[in-house]
Amino acid sequence: MNALELKSIRKTFGAQTALDDVSLSVPTGSRTVIVGPSGSGKTTLLRMIAGFEFPDAGSLTLNGQTLVDSTHAVPAYQRQIGYVPQDGALFPHMTVAANIGFGLAETGVARSERIAELMDSVALDADMATRWPHELSGGQQQRVSLARALAQQPRLMLLDEPFSALDTGLRGAMRKMVARLLEAAGVTTILVTHDQSEALSFADQLAVMRSGRLVQSGHPMDLYRYPDDEQTARFLGEAVVMPARIESGWADCDLGRVPVNSNGFCGDAQIMLRPEQLLLSDAADAQGCNAVVTERDFGGNTCTLTVELRPPEAADAGRSLLVRSSGMHAPPAGSAVQLSVLGAAHVFDAV
Repeated sequence: MNALELKSIRKTFGAQTALDDVSLSVPTGSRTVIVGPSGSGKTTLLRMIAGFEFPDAGSLTLNGQTLVDSTHAVPAYQRQIGYVPQDGALFPHMTVAANIGFGLAETGVARSERIAELMDSVALDADMATRWPHELSGGQQQRVSLARALAQQPRLMLLDEPFSALDTGLRGAMRKMVARLLEAAGVTTILVTHDQSEALSFADQLAVMRSGRLVQSGHPMDLYRYPDDEQTARFLGEAVVMPARIESGWADCDLGRVPVNSNGFCGDAQIMLRPEQLLLSDAADAQGCNAVVTERDFGGNTCTLTVELRPPEAADAGRSLLVRSSGMHAPPAGSAVQLSVLGAAHVFDAV
């Protein structure tokens, strides 16, 4: 069952088209991430769902209730949708408790108990209730903002790049905490971000936007492994893309002969491999393609290597590729190696 249905949403600002025929289904209780570069329309779409903007055409339905169509639009305060902005947007003149309790119907002891329950749910100590927003760290402010949104028992939670201002380590911890909390509460969630790794790790469903259009949606692993086009492939991570001749489930390319997910296609096409699918071995290994390591980018537990292919029939060096290797055992620049492929290459539409 789907909690949210977007159908043919269109929005223009003057001559600029912000959203162009966007349709998306969000399953109940899921975490959907809308990802795309700056200007792709993802934040406009989120504001449309929240009720801060209204479409020029299309409809929006939440739990069977039509929020927007050609005849009417439910205002934001009546939608029962929680919203956590990038900066938290806490009221600076209110304490933590007052921020969380803003808008609560309960009074007296019931209100205090509800605030304490919400603080505990987002891992905030009880003694922080009397603090002011400026006395909190960035992560603590985001947790207060999330507790305030949860206080309204929303039918849908919208997260607008809430982790982008946090340090890298804290960002990952907050992302995991928020995912666990929302899953336990059974709240359907939509996160907007431009961070690819954040999108892949947080989402049950991933929706990629580009130039105001929804170009592909589905399970994060499926989009990472089987993107529809090269732009999507490179946006979701490093990719090795090269031309190939496809026949009978195999590709003849600069790496030699590699298996592909061709679905019976034969002919010229572009194929894609992720760097982790390229395996290095010693140059004495008879299997694979000859190559030479030209650059080594050490990153601790992993190392990204740039290697140049050395086809036996070519007088000059061939294509340069990125390969990931263990940081402890990565060969130095200048090393002769063999490259082999793990798994199958993905075939884009024929050229």
